Amino acid sequence: GEMADGEVRKVDREGGKLTLKHGDIKSLDMPAMTMVFVVKDKAMLDKLKAGDRVKFKAVNEAGKFTVTEMQMVQ
Repeated sequence: GEMADGEVRKVDREGGKLTLKHGDIKSLDMPAMTMVFVVKDKAMLDKLKAGDRVKFKAVNEAGKFTVTEMQMVQ
């Protein structure tokens, strides 16, 4: 599927969580909003900071929205 656009609002490295303000996520049938995601791999958070723009893929794993893939947008 295609990647959704997001803007990083908060990074929780210890908890492995990320707050993203995102556009529509078609694969999850989710409208644009700001919410907390968990990340599949905490290393994904290493270089992230608030204000960064990203493209990402997310899945619903047992009720937890999980970012499985992410890339920085220049």
